[in-house]
Amino acid sequence: MKKTLSELEKRIDVKFKDTNFLKTALVHRSYLNEHKDFSLDQNERMEFLGDAVLELVVTDYLYKNYDKPEGILTNWRSSLVNGERLASISEDLGIYDFMYLSKGESKDNNKKARQYILANAFEAVVGAIYLDRGYEITRQFIENNLVVHLEKIIKDKSYIDAKSMFQERAQEMSGITPRYKVSSESGPDHNKKFIVGVYLDKDLVAEGDGYSKQEAQTAAATKGLEIKKW
Repeated sequence: MKKTLSELEKRIDVKFKDTNFLKTALVHRSYLNEHKDFSLDQNERMEFLGDAVLELVVTDYLYKNYDKPEGILTNWRSSLVNGERLASISEDLGIYDFMYLSKGESKDNNKKARQYILANAFEAVVGAIYLDRGYEITRQFIENNLVVHLEKIIKDKSYIDAKSMFQERAQEMSGITPRYKVSSESGPDHNKKFIVGVYLDKDLVAEGDGYSKQEAQTAAATKGLEIKKW
């Protein structure tokens, strides 16, 4: 039995005037392929709007609360609104349980695909709140669910991406600039998976995988930081 929208309203702590806005934010395009007569549109337009509102709210918060150079504020913002974090928050709120997905999509165990859907759904929900309740309520929702992670990001320096951090530590500790090499590729062209190794001179430090070389390099650098305890 599908959960009711009122349950989701409680989870996100926003009461909608028109729940069709929230419902639309939960409609994945795959659902409409199987339900041609569904009364609402899919969530991509709402996601487009939510993405812009999200960036404005976070930028406004950072500008008003931190007297830092543009470059630092940009890094903090990027770390806050990246897809992985949005997907994680979306997961914590249980948004996936309320989504309208095709049978195939709902049974797909691909972690990356689920993450992508969740991140987009979070942006769509932001768009829905903005359309239904306006800027102030949307700002509160974003600050309560997303901006609260900023303090930890700053403390952990996780706003510095793993590749940059690994390179910085490698040069500092060993005087060597790391290099990355693709170990293997698998899967069809439209969904190719890469395994990439990060090396210090000729020594393989760690390997990471991903659905792009960049993603695999970042995963390798992240593991490298753990292995080296950097």
